[in-house]
Amino acid sequence: MHPASSGPLQGLRIVEFSAFVAAPSAGLALAQLGADVIRVDPPGGNIDANRLPINAEGRSLYWASLNHGKRSVEIDPRAPAGRRLLQDLIAAPGAGGGIFVTNLGVDGELGYDALRAHRPDLIMVQLVGSSDGANAVDYTVNCAAGFPLLTGDGRGPVNHVLPAWDLLAGMTIATAVLAAERHRRLTGEGQRVKLALSDVAFAATASLGYLADAEVNGSARRADGNFLYGAYGDAFRTADDRWAMVVAISDRQWQALVRAVGLAEALAAAAAALGHRLDSEAGRWEARELISAFLRPWFARRTLAEVAAALADRALLWGPYRSVAQMLSEDPRVSEANPMFARIDHPGYGRFLTAASPLAFDATPRPDPAPASRIGDDTAAVLADVLGLGLEAIASLQAAGTVGGPPADVPPASPAPSDPSP
Repeated sequence: MHPASSGPLQGLRIVEFSAFVAAPSAGLALAQLGADVIRVDPPGGNIDANRLPINAEGRSLYWASLNHGKRSVEIDPRAPAGRRLLQDLIAAPGAGGGIFVTNLGVDGELGYDALRAHRPDLIMVQLVGSSDGANAVDYTVNCAAGFPLLTGDGRGPVNHVLPAWDLLAGMTIATAVLAAERHRRLTGEGQRVKLALSDVAFAATASLGYLADAEVNGSARRADGNFLYGAYGDAFRTADDRWAMVVAISDRQWQALVRAVGLAEALAAAAAALGHRLDSEAGRWEARELISAFLRPWFARRTLAEVAAALADRALLWGPYRSVAQMLSEDPRVSEANPMFARIDHPGYGRFLTAASPLAFDATPRPDPAPASRIGDDTAAVLADVLGLGLEAIASLQAAGTVGGPPADVPPASPAPSDPSP
């Protein structure tokens, strides 16, 4: 894999020493915008190298999806020579280089002070688990942030399957890289930026008003199924055993909904009889059970296609529930009709729909999605073009087990040009 030849971040070189979701998703976001992101793994891959789902050959589709568009290098960080080599790679000269992203425990030659001694303007962004020094992952942070007890029907905690805090931490890491790089361009100063996954979750919880609600109002918010807190929204089963989510936040959306289902007068009369008002978000929230009782039979008598036809007013907010397979087969936004996507070959992993950056800039073209390298495939190329090592030196490092990758005298095959046809 070669770095992107376009994009607003072209010229930045970032060394990523990572595993799992948070730091790799940051590297992916930066690579999708044109940065040369070099992911470093120990020979054979890090602890996420074989994470499910895998293809028929046992290669991780998870790894390929989070690391496509990056260059992949294998260096043994446990070997003294490997640590020195990784140090050289991180601190290599170049105006856009000297940027190190990690969510792994690093010290000694890979600690900030040691790296800064080799490159004073070094930028290092490091994610840790918890601000109190404890280890943590998304699921252990999520349970501490209160959300599983606000999810589901209230009979017990429900962990959501989306690693939301990892993904938010990834975007926070990417923001840190760009902010620190801007500071370096303005002042010449590098710096270390540290963040904790737990702080990412707790800051988001505070920003959404959960902490203020508990502290100022003494509220103990409870799980409430698929209802939308503070307004109206709920999920409904259709006649063909599909599901739809309907949301009405503004008065305009609410009026469009009751007009579309033909229940405006009946629902208003029932609400008035029970002392409810439906002319505000708060009022509709208080009357949510009543509203859903009226809407449930309307959805149950219609197929999903009939629901879609009836809710065609663009003032309405609704969407069908889909499995991932249904999303791929039914939603044109998740297809090559959307310019963000292309179906490309990932050597060793397979051919599948792959996303570019969701950002579309007017002044700089969005780089096409790039394939994933097999782990270590770019080792020789990176050591040659970043550190200037010759084939003999690289072969010697490979023979010693310090680095991996294909033999230095046999360059890895370049990925075949992507074919836009399905």
